[in-house]
Amino acid sequence: MIRISKIKQWTALVLLTLTVGSTEVLAQQDKMYSQYMFNMMALNPAYAGSRDVLSATGLYRNQWVNVEGAPKTMTFTLDAPINKERVGLGLQLFNDQIGLQNETGIYASYAFRIKVGERSTLALGLQAGATSFRWSLSEAVLAPGGGGADQAFNQNISKILPNFGTGVFISNDKSYLGVSVPQLIANNLSDYNVGDNRAKQKRHAYLMSGFVIGLGNTLKLKPSLLVKYSDGAPLGMDGNLNLWLNDRVAIGTSYRHNQWSTLNNSGGSGNDINNYISDAVVGMVEIQITDQFRMGYAYDMMLNGLKQSNISINSGSHELMLRYEFGYGKSKILTPRYF
Repeated sequence: MIRISKIKQWTALVLLTLTVGSTEVLAQQDKMYSQYMFNMMALNPAYAGSRDVLSATGLYRNQWVNVEGAPKTMTFTLDAPINKERVGLGLQLFNDQIGLQNETGIYASYAFRIKVGERSTLALGLQAGATSFRWSLSEAVLAPGGGGADQAFNQNISKILPNFGTGVFISNDKSYLGVSVPQLIANNLSDYNVGDNRAKQKRHAYLMSGFVIGLGNTLKLKPSLLVKYSDGAPLGMDGNLNLWLNDRVAIGTSYRHNQWSTLNNSGGSGNDINNYISDAVVGMVEIQITDQFRMGYAYDMMLNGLKQSNISINSGSHELMLRYEFGYGKSKILTPRYF
């Protein structure tokens, strides 16, 4: 059995990995999820196999519905434990579109799972894959007097960007804690320099935690927290509370505090969204329709900072999650997986 001090050593190693590199970056923040607690394979490769069954999850997010060029994100993850649950394997597919930029990626995950108690498991995860990145710069309509910067818009950018990431995830029936850096390589997105800067992928680091509190025979409270860091930006935080009724229906709310980079609208009309602090409240509901099929929905409402053409916008975001789990036996029904 691994002692707690050993766990701390592994956690310290990953935290050290999170701090590698401080290159200045110009790309947008990574994909945002309000239902991160139901979509952790997209954030941490060490999560693979944690649900003890073959689990498939699809998520679609339509952000800032009335804002032209706003993000639209689709992800699909598949993961399962093998070798007597000592190993977890996962697959992630995603498409993320924001303005003139489109990314489509595929990543495979491997998690080595170690029992550290009667019910607790420590997982050490790796992932590797590639992203097809396209930036349709030739479609941008530039303001007069752009000068030499117009050279950057003479042609579109299309690249295949390989990458790999790592993470640690420790969990039991009632709680979890994880840290991860899903993409460690800061690939160049453009071959054109503006001054001393070049557009690059950002490294993103995540700290995630959650637990379940029993409030009686039919009620359970599930708090969770996601802390996010990317090169050149302050910390972002998502705090969430979900109330479970009979392990079948959950009603929850979240508060988000994030900083995002410039969003250029695809129509080139000058209605750009510049750097701002994004505060939002999120309402969500999750329904365990059957023992195998789960559905979740989240609605985000901005609290400040979003403007287009100097006009404030309070435009909501919608997010739909579907999960199906194969081979869900009686033992799993008696001990439902909250994470």
